[in-house]
Amino acid sequence: MVADLGALLDPAQTTRLVIKIGSALLVEGGAARRAWLTSFVEDIRAVRAKGIQIILVSSGAIALGASRLRLPHGGRASLADAQAAASVGQVALAQLWAEALSEHGLTAAQMLVTLGDLEDRRRYLNASATLDRLIERGAVPVVNENDSVATEEIRFGDNDRLAARVAQAANAQGVLLLSDVAGLYDRDPSEPDARLVPIIEGVTSEVLAMAGESSGSGLGSGGMRAKLLAAQIAERAGVKLGVIDGRGDHPLARLAETGVGTLFVPVRADSARKAWLGGRLAPEGALRVDGGCAAALAQGASLLAAGITRVEGEFQRGALVSLEGPDGARLGQGLVEYSASECRAIQGKREGEQEAQLGYAPRAAVVHRDHMVHE
Repeated sequence: MVADLGALLDPAQTTRLVIKIGSALLVEGGAARRAWLTSFVEDIRAVRAKGIQIILVSSGAIALGASRLRLPHGGRASLADAQAAASVGQVALAQLWAEALSEHGLTAAQMLVTLGDLEDRRRYLNASATLDRLIERGAVPVVNENDSVATEEIRFGDNDRLAARVAQAANAQGVLLLSDVAGLYDRDPSEPDARLVPIIEGVTSEVLAMAGESSGSGLGSGGMRAKLLAAQIAERAGVKLGVIDGRGDHPLARLAETGVGTLFVPVRADSARKAWLGGRLAPEGALRVDGGCAAALAQGASLLAAGITRVEGEFQRGALVSLEGPDGARLGQGLVEYSASECRAIQGKREGEQEAQLGYAPRAAVVHRDHMVHE
């Protein structure tokens, strides 16, 4: 087990690290915080010199673009404003990183991704191969969501979860979220007796209850809850995740000295395919099951039609669907073997009854256990 956050910067434990930079760290008053950026890139160079490969996930495009277009509310008043701001800001953000890294002899490589790029298995593997090749050639990948084309319904929505997904794709051992908060507190950090929690082993419902709903700055789209959801995604791949306050200069050097922040230690490690499946964020429907079926799923069984009590949404075979217990509580998710209409036709029916409804011999399961992950 990693003893503290400083071990994320130990090459004996972390050879590839994804670092996410929040908007509030990079942009202030619509302009880049260049002095802070210079200090951070100096830290990156020092960490790379120790043998740790770095991938950056950088926010800031919308904030930079909104300033240039003079859009209200930081460019987030509407989807159209956010997309316009991102279109302008992505150019500015790429130039900012290219110049800052170049000053220290490093080459920046921009990667703009959408939710679909990491939800679709083939595109996910392609992104993984691209990251590997860039790092092999000594570049520093700078990843951001392509907000100029992302919609409200089909997007990551925050770069915390994107960073965790990138870590999965890149086979990284760690994720470090630089934020405008010091880490996870056991209650609202504005309360005088709030305590910073240094280590979390597994993100439980109790841990989720500690999180507030908004970021401290109002610039970003994340918040502590988004960071906890990112930790859940990272955990599936056995990836450690840290949250630190990145507002001061030289945040990585400060981390190495103090180890202050919150470290999320994984208590599980799924296979590569199941980690990808568990990290997918856009189910197309839901299958609710009865109590007996829920108990069987918890023991590792496949989902059979007889246990299904409700089908929600419209989807085709191969789609990602949520699995819900009798009370609607989420049990997990998986890839379904039937369309929504076929699921409705056979729900609650035993195998011998299904062929008459389908017009062909039924498959072994509605969701096979090999294509299913649990919460």
